[in-house]
Amino acid sequence: MTTRNVKIQNRAGIHARPASMIVQTAQGFDSSIWMEKEDVKINAKSIMNILTLGATYGTELVLSADGTDETEAVEALASLFDNKFKEE
Repeated sequence: MTTRNVKIQNRAGIHARPASMIVQTAQGFDSSIWMEKEDVKINAKSIMNILTLGATYGTELVLSADGTDETEAVEALASLFDNKFKEE
């Protein structure tokens, strides 16, 4: 299992557009991928789960993946967060 901590840096937080970007990226990998906020762990391939997570600006999340391409999956998702979902 590969994990990485990320922080939401875009002011609008995770709304429909970033959630869609996360799901599209995650679905490109065979690994199981999760996002964790405090005690809540959700499937990163489900847009509804991501939107109900309520991740706002400054929120810290843990990305994790388990499978054959887990490292690549976590790095691809982390780069979305690092690039502020191309919003700023």
